[in-house]
Amino acid sequence: MSFALTSAGSVFASIPSPDVSYIELGTFRIYFYALCIIAGIVAAVLLTNHRLTKRGAEPWVVIDIALLAVPLAIVGARIFHVLTHLGFYFGEGGNPWNPLQPGSVWAIWEGGIAIYGALIGGAVGAWLGCRWTGIRFWSFADALAPGLLLAQAIGRFGNWFNQELFGLPTDLPWGLEIDSDNPAFPPGLAPDTLFHPTFLYEVIWNTAGVILLLWAGSRFRLQWGRLFGLYLVWYSAGRIVWESIRIDPSDIYLGLRTNVWSAIIGVIIGLAIIIVQRRRHPGVEPSPYVPGREWRPQGAVQSQDTNDFVDLSEPPTNEVVESSATSTAAEK
Repeated sequence: MSFALTSAGSVFASIPSPDVSYIELGTFRIYFYALCIIAGIVAAVLLTNHRLTKRGAEPWVVIDIALLAVPLAIVGARIFHVLTHLGFYFGEGGNPWNPLQPGSVWAIWEGGIAIYGALIGGAVGAWLGCRWTGIRFWSFADALAPGLLLAQAIGRFGNWFNQELFGLPTDLPWGLEIDSDNPAFPPGLAPDTLFHPTFLYEVIWNTAGVILLLWAGSRFRLQWGRLFGLYLVWYSAGRIVWESIRIDPSDIYLGLRTNVWSAIIGVIIGLAIIIVQRRRHPGVEPSPYVPGREWRPQGAVQSQDTNDFVDLSEPPTNEVVESSATSTAAEK
């Protein structure tokens, strides 16, 4: 039985896959997968810089944070993928440790990164970067959220170039062509079988999410991490669907793929961030910087002593009340 389309009246006959996944420049081989990831990172940095600068942060401070967050995100993404696909790397005939052979745990250029691992590693790096620069961690996370979804939308084209992570067979007019000699092509199916283009579904979902986050963040003043929480809910809700129709190998627990479980946890964490941060910080962020670390352009006049900064989003502590009373008494 063939799942390929034969109807000439369809708007699309199918979605073709690229014939090549890399270009060679002398002795160097550059994979389009890597270029897609790099393009996504650049787009995220540009959008995040714009959003942070509008809040009053130093222009391009995002680069200082990215210097720590991006490498740790890539490391975390690879580790998470390896841990959730142990049979792929350590199965019979596998070659996990030799970086000169295909299929090793080091061969990240062949594909095989997990976004939830990237979020964990990137969060650690971003936290360290925020400590270094004085930016509030949640301010950075909110500024990053739309750019992160944009980066994920761009990065998914890397799966298209690699002909990987596609879904179940389909006879829909936008079915994806996969070379029948591709190692990921399911055995026993006709060579002209088409598959759900899960990469395209996620591109569309993530792009819609960028628009949603930009609108919701402005309309409802989502700060203190609540916009990032909405990002987790939106992205993870879509990921539950796409993962459920993918057919690439994955470890299964209680009948669900590991990435489905990760997405479910992502939704829960996102909702928890929104609820908890709303209760803890009902007010507006006074600054993207922690108190005492504010940046001011050259020549700017400081109107007040930063040591007297009080976060009005939370009730004053006893120390603040006592300090205020002492200052008042002294003035009298």
